[in-house]
Amino acid sequence: MPPKHHYFCTLFDSGYLIKGIAMLRSLATHCPTAKAFVLCMDEKTQTLLEQLDLPFVQCIPLRAIEDEALRAVKNERGVAEYCWTLSPCLPWYVLQQNPEIDFITYLDADLLFYSAIQPLLDEIGNASIAIIEHRFAPRLKDREVNGRFCVEWVSFRRDEEGMACLARWKEQCIAWCYYRLEDGKMGDQKYLDEWPARYSSCHILQHPGAGIAPWNYEQYQFSQDSAGALTVNDSPLLFYHFHQFQLLENGKFDRLSRFYTSVCREPALLYEYYEREIKKSMLEVRAIDPSFKAGLQRAARVNGRRWIQQFVPMWIKEIARRFIRY
Repeated sequence: MPPKHHYFCTLFDSGYLIKGIAMLRSLATHCPTAKAFVLCMDEKTQTLLEQLDLPFVQCIPLRAIEDEALRAVKNERGVAEYCWTLSPCLPWYVLQQNPEIDFITYLDADLLFYSAIQPLLDEIGNASIAIIEHRFAPRLKDREVNGRFCVEWVSFRRDEEGMACLARWKEQCIAWCYYRLEDGKMGDQKYLDEWPARYSSCHILQHPGAGIAPWNYEQYQFSQDSAGALTVNDSPLLFYHFHQFQLLENGKFDRLSRFYTSVCREPALLYEYYEREIKKSMLEVRAIDPSFKAGLQRAARVNGRRWIQQFVPMWIKEIARRFIRY
């Protein structure tokens, strides 16, 4: 009897392609039964992914998922906002098109898996919904106003509660999904705040090695065990969220803004490993398209953005976002 598949979905455009490939390959390494559906936000992404011919990946063109409701809101939202709008639409589409799939997990494209994810699947068990907290470091606890949970890992089971939750989230994101805090809403993530109280079979992931990210790493200790595996507080590191990580045109990387690193340096072992995986992904893509440069940033531009991230007050940035699409 063939092994049971575990189903995942993610979305990205060519600007995130290199990160997306690294994430997908790490997922397949640490979950050999994984099958991943990728919503390709542009044609270049689909073309290159299909040429890479990853056996565990199935591409979905953007036009396949865009219905009248999505097309009606697309032009009024920035690129990031529209991607967030699609976060619930993608697993909904996959479940509608594949009745054999009982359980699916949405993943952000800028994650990397470091060890077997079976402990997370075991922890979820028969829950209808699974989500993960940001686990903000104490100094960043006030950021929880933007959402207690992170849309980096969100799972749904094809049962009454799982489908009701997914359908409601989909409707909410189509109705409103913007990069600002407004009337108790923020992007796609603030909607998750009500789930634990609203859905009795909503599980909050507890594994200490899951969901490590810039907003929480300063409260953990990182090391390597005798076999060379990375650990966090003596538990296996499962996945890290590489928020803010930038690939530069000069072949180097910009890891994080000083907002995070001035208090506590980033965990170097994790980033060094990620950078090696990113380089492998770039080599793969450039073997197909030697001129590929999507997602590569000028160092001066990144430095300017880092200055804004560190010094410009949030209220000014929120006003600017109303007039500037990213």
